[in-house]
Formats: sequence, structure tokens, C-alpha cells
Amino acid sequence: MKKYFLGIDLGSTTSKAVIINEQDEIIGRGITNTRANYMVATEIARLEAIYNARFSILKMKLDEEIKSKPEFKKYIEDIESVFQYLQFKRRLDKLIVQFDESINSTYESEKKAIIGNFVKTIFNKIGPEIKQEFIFANLGNKNQFFRDIVSERYNKEIVKLGKEYFEPMMLIYDKSITPVENELTEFDFKELIYEALEVLNEKYSYLENTNPEVSNIQFDIEMNILKGNHKQVHESIKEHITFIANMDIHIANMVGTGYGRALLPFPEKSIKSEILCHAFGAHAIFPKTKTVLDIGGQDTKAIQVDSHGLVTSFHMNDRCAAGCGRYLGYIADEFNISLNELGPLASEAKKEVTICSTCTVFAAAEIRELLNVGEERADILAGLHKSIVMRAMSLLARSGGVRNEFTFTGGVARNQAVLKYVTELVRKNYGDDLKINIHTDSIFMGALGGAMFARRSYKD
Repeated sequence: MKKYFLGIDLGSTTSKAVIINEQDEIIGRGITNTRANYMVATEIARLEAIYNARFSILKMKLDEEIKSKPEFKKYIEDIESVFQYLQFKRRLDKLIVQFDESINSTYESEKKAIIGNFVKTIFNKIGPEIKQEFIFANLGNKNQFFRDIVSERYNKEIVKLGKEYFEPMMLIYDKSITPVENELTEFDFKELIYEALEVLNEKYSYLENTNPEVSNIQFDIEMNILKGNHKQVHESIKEHITFIANMDIHIANMVGTGYGRALLPFPEKSIKSEILCHAFGAHAIFPKTKTVLDIGGQDTKAIQVDSHGLVTSFHMNDRCAAGCGRYLGYIADEFNISLNELGPLASEAKKEVTICSTCTVFAAAEIRELLNVGEERADILAGLHKSIVMRAMSLLARSGGVRNEFTFTGGVARNQAVLKYVTELVRKNYGDDLKINIHTDSIFMGALGGAMFARRSYKD
């Protein structure tokens, strides 16, 4: 039986899981937002990694066909998108039931009916919209969590109602989302993937009768190829789908790390420092790494490593979450935008407004002052992002500076404005010829390091 190894990074804002095989190849990734119940977050991330691993194994088994036939690649991507939608739909159904319970326990008679009708109308509208985005626009790959997807659309709808209904509608939302989010929903992979195949058949049948010129659905070359022979593709891979649905992914060993690692139900020997894990994970992806900067949800770490990926020195922020992911979350709330919108908006700036406050609370007050005197939102955000990177540069200097190669990890590495300022300031202070590494798996580096420690410490 093949052996697999699991790393869990229980962060303050996100929980990540990575599964590797015996050759240190990543075959599964899982991520969720860390909520009040850390154990639920851990388990959701683990299950997501296992689901993802099954699809990765399917792609490995069909590697030759995928290389020569683009329709195979598209078909498998579509199965995974529909699978993700069906997971989402199960949670959404629970949320709608929870809304009814919250409304019944909060309001009386006439107001209960009004709020109930508003909620029903909203979900009747956003439910089909979300389904369309998952199935036709690959929403599942856009790094949004269940809460983010629902709240973004729910908030857009409630602002259309009268002002007197804003607070009641938000109250009901807050009362309903938390219990659903903190409830573990374990899915039957086999049941969902076969249901996904049925939904796909409906999708392709619909597309065969749809004119791209008059449709609002995005068509591409691969989809046009698949339109004519999706049944043949299905017949070619159905045996492989059955195999991955029934296979046992045996986790031989696991290691936990991250901000909440002490809360993981792992033995002490299976808990590792997040500094060690981030360094080891970064070195695994970029073997020439000498300096690692990790900006996570709660802290920032500047780490120096040797040629084996082992830590030689480090420095981390010792005050609060200012300058980290959670800080950016507060700022997004202050601007009433999503976290994903911060970087793009900051990149539109014409200048960088200086932000003096390092405390999250005081920074929010300073932002309101700056808006009141007419400063542009983009310029304020550019100043905020630059101040975050300036704090990180201070930590790097105290840890021993930046040596070639430099690797940037953590969830904040996905923020394009932070990445811009990191690149500019590192090159300005340490030289233009220094190589800067960024990877699509930057947020998973800690979990990857944990999985690699798990493999190395495993004994038959």
C-alpha cells in the first residue's frame, strides 16, 4: 500500500493541509478559514486535502492522455469544479435552514414575515448565480471560503433594501453563518463525484444547444473541443474515476504546526515550530533559498536557513498583528471591501499616503481622518501596504539581512501590492541581482514543511 504524509498548519486566520507521497510530491492541498472552533477548521482542511489528492491521483493516472488530449484536462477540471459546487451547495442548504431558525427565534409576527421573505428572495437569487460561477467560471479555484462567497453576494443584496432593514438582516446573517461554519460537514466522495458527473452531463447537453454568440457563458477552445465528444471522454476515464473514488489514501504519519499547533490532537513529537516548517517547505520548493520572509495572519517571520533548509537564525514581530494578514482583514472591513480587493485597489494608487499608526485600532481611526480630508482610498491603501513591508524589512535586517536566494511565503504573499513593495525594497536594499522566489503554493509552505517532517520521522 502506498504511504502518504500529512502536514497541518493551523494558522490564526487560515488552516492549511498538505499531503505528500513518498517522493515528497504534493498530491493534496486543503485550506479553510480558521474559525472559533479550531478542531473543525483542522478537520475541514484535512478532508479538503484528501479530496484534492484523489483528483491529483486521477490526473497522474491520465498524464499521457492529458498531454495529448486537451479535452481530458478540461473534463477533469470541470468534474472538480462541480464537485466543489456540490460541497458548497450542501453547506448552503444548511445555512438556509439555519436562517429560518434564527429568524423564528429573533423576531415576532409581522417583522418575522418581512425578514423571512427578504431572505428567501435573496437566496433564490444568489443560489443560481453561485452555481453558474462554480460550473462555468471556475469559482472553486479563486481562493474564496464559504463565508466569503455567501457574504459578498448577500451584502450586495441587502444594501438594495431600505436602510431600516440593514441591521436586522446583518444580525440574522451573523447569527446564522457562525453555527454553520463551525459545524463539520464530511462528504461522501463517491456520492458527490457521481452526482458531479450527472451535473456535467446536463452542462454539456446544454452547451451543445447553446450558441456562443448569444450566450453570456464563456466559451473557450477546450470547451468547444469537449462539446462534441464529452460522452467519449467520460467512457474513457470512468474506470479511473471509480478507482480514485474507492481507493484508500493511507496517511502513514502527520505533523502539525502553526499559530494554533498546541491545540492540534497530535502527540508532542508530531508538533513542530512554524519557523522550522516554513523554512523547510520554502527550501523544498526552492533548494537555493537562504532567506525566508513569511507574512502570515498573526505574525511576520524573517528566517535565515542553511543549504539543508535548517534554520540558522530568525526574528519575528513581538507586539501584535499589525502588519500581518489579520491587520489587512481589519483594513478591508474598514473600507467595506473583500480582502482580495485590497491589493488590486492599492495598485491603482498615484501616490503613497504616509500612515503613522502601527496599531490596528489607531490605524483605522487614522484612515477615517485621511478619508475625511479627501485622500483617495487607493493612495491610502498603497501607504498601508508599504508600511507593512517596511516593518517586514526591519525584521529581515535584524535576522541577518537578505541573502541570495530570497523566498517570500505566507498568505500575504498573494497580495500583489505587498509583493510589489517587497520586490522594490529588497532590490533597493540588497541588490538588483538578488533572486526573489514566489510560488503559487506560498500559503501552503508551513503545511508542506510539516508533511516533509512527517515523512522523515516515519518509521515502519
